Amino acid sequence: MQKQTVSFDDVLLTPQYSDIKSRSEVSISSKLGYRIYSLPIISSPMDTVTGTAMSWAMGSAGGLGIVHRYCSIQQQVKMTAPNSAAAIGVTGDFLERAQALYDSGVQTFCLDVAHGHHVLMKTALEKLRSQFSESVTLVAGNVATAQGYADLSEWGADAVRIGIGGGSICSTRIQTGHGVPTFQSVLDCRDVDGATIIADGGIRTAGDIVKVLAAGADFVMLGSMLAGTDQSPGDAFQNNEGKKYKVYRGMASVEAQKDWRGEARSLEGISTTIPYKGSVVEILESLATNIKSGLSYSGARTIRELQAKAKFIGQTAAGQSESNTHILGRK
Repeated sequence: MQKQTVSFDDVLLTPQYSDIKSRSEVSISSKLGYRIYSLPIISSPMDTVTGTAMSWAMGSAGGLGIVHRYCSIQQQVKMTAPNSAAAIGVTGDFLERAQALYDSGVQTFCLDVAHGHHVLMKTALEKLRSQFSESVTLVAGNVATAQGYADLSEWGADAVRIGIGGGSICSTRIQTGHGVPTFQSVLDCRDVDGATIIADGGIRTAGDIVKVLAAGADFVMLGSMLAGTDQSPGDAFQNNEGKKYKVYRGMASVEAQKDWRGEARSLEGISTTIPYKGSVVEILESLATNIKSGLSYSGARTIRELQAKAKFIGQTAAGQSESNTHILGRK
């Protein structure tokens, strides 16, 4: 039996002495490939999260949007912009798709598969490096172990998505029995000499983002926190009570696979509706503000400084309850 793992709600960061007088002194910039991003947030390459509008919004906010691959090559090319990022697979038309995207100005490719610690990922990374050399940035994943992270880094990935089964609409752990809490996975990978770390899955709050950055991540990838906005693909609709919603679905859900493949195969996700949230711009601004505040509580002016100064403590279920707002539960 392996060691017991920890997730976001199991830990807190202890406040440190700080001489930071304003959030303007704090930088949350992070490097991916040859570029430095002022916001360490990447939008997930899902067909209800990142299309053209989300990609533009993420770029304008200082982050990165990865346009989903669940469409024809021509459709995906139309959704991308110069210097943007796009998802590809590791089999089938992935090389043809990558070339078409590259010709349209895409410089960052995300090799987007559920189980990235796989021989097909190794082969795909080798082929892409042979075809494009160092002219592109390669993001690969997902993996959940230090060995998986080390291998993908060695195979040529510039960044690795860390996390399996933690997404809000992902059922991989239930359907397959496999997975590791994302926070634990990042902790396990932080001391390995490897690629940029992108924490992906299970992140629900700005506090979770601060925790996982402190644990060793360079970026976070968000899905549900950005879904349901004006910039996410799909139209909002009203229910009988006049409340507005948008569809949010996992790419391994029945609905997504039927739209994409014409049939449902391996099912490791669900489809649902979430309340309409308005513009993603305000969400990203709020996250940036809270992340900077989080760094200041540890007396850190940069993400690297946060990782050096951070001190974690465990918390009980009672501590978790106290951490949440709870005045509405009083009688």
